[in-house]
Amino acid sequence: MREFTINKNDAGQRLDRFVAKATPLLPPALVQKYIRLKRVKVNGKGSKRETRLEPGDAVQMYINDEFFQEPDEKEDKFLSAFHAQLDILYEDENLLLVNKRPGLVVHADETEKVNTLVHHIQAYLYQKKEWDPAAENSFAPALCNRIDRNTGGIVIAAKNAETLRIVNDKIRTHELRKAYLCVAVGRPKPPAGKIEGFLLKDEKEKQVSFYHHPVPGGRSAVTYYQTLQTRGELSLVECELLTGRTHQIRVSMTEIGCPLLGDGKYGRGEVNRSYHEQKQCLWSYRLAFDFKSDAGLLEYLRGKVFQVENIPFKIRYFS
Repeated sequence: MREFTINKNDAGQRLDRFVAKATPLLPPALVQKYIRLKRVKVNGKGSKRETRLEPGDAVQMYINDEFFQEPDEKEDKFLSAFHAQLDILYEDENLLLVNKRPGLVVHADETEKVNTLVHHIQAYLYQKKEWDPAAENSFAPALCNRIDRNTGGIVIAAKNAETLRIVNDKIRTHELRKAYLCVAVGRPKPPAGKIEGFLLKDEKEKQVSFYHHPVPGGRSAVTYYQTLQTRGELSLVECELLTGRTHQIRVSMTEIGCPLLGDGKYGRGEVNRSYHEQKQCLWSYRLAFDFKSDAGLLEYLRGKVFQVENIPFKIRYFS
C-alpha cells in the first residue's frame, strides 16, 4: 500500500486522474476498476472516480509496486508491468498450451477489458523478450481455440503466424482431438453414446437451444460421451466433440437429462446450490495431436498427448 498526501498543486483534481498520474504503468481500465473495487481510498474510505481532492487529503492505493515505476520509453507500458499468471502445460518455440482457470475470459468482452488470457500470454512473452510488438511486421501472439469464461482447460496459443495457420487447419480437419471432463447430475443412459442434433443460439439472450431436426440458423452438433465413474446422483463423464459449437456439451448433456453440476444457465439451480457450485464442472483436460496429414513446422508434435491431471471438481467428488 502506498499513501499520498494531496498538496495545493493536486488539489481540485479528480481522483481517477490523480491515480493515473501516480501509477504511470497502470492501464486506464484498471484505474477505474481499482477505484470501483475500493483498492483506492481517500482518507480511509472508498470514493468515486469523480471525487475532487482537497489539500491534506490522504489517498491510499492498494496497488502493486511495479505500476508506480516510471516507464522506459522503449517499453510498452502495459506489457512491461502486467503481472502474467499462467499455468503452462507445455511450451516450445512455436506455441504454448495453457491450462486456463475458470472465471478468466480468453479475450476482452463487455465485462472485462484487461484481465484476459490473451493479455496474460502476451505480457508473459513480452517480458521473456520473445515478442516485441514494436518490431516491423510483428505477429501478436494469438489463441487458436476458445473456452467459455467459467470452463477450465487447455487453450492453444500460437507464437507465430505459421503455427496459427497450421493449428487452425488441423482443428478444422479434426486432426486435433480434445477431450472434456465433466460432472453430470444423474446417470447417462446408456452409459456411453452419441448425442446428435442441431443447436440454435439466441444472440440476445446468449442462450442455446437443442433440436432433433434441422432449424433455420441451427448448426449440427455431435458429442460422444462415456461415463467413467458414478457416485450417488453424480457422474464423471468424458466428452469428445466432433463439432465445436457454443455451449455444446452443456446443452447436449442437459438434453439427455444429465445437466452439468454448477451450470447456472442450463443446469438445476437447487442441486447446484446444495453442492455450493457456481461454475459448471467442465474442463478441457486432454489434447492429442492426431495428425493425419503433413503438419509442417509442427510435425514434431505428431502423436503427442497432453493432459491436465489435477482437476478441482474431479478431486472434490471422485478422488
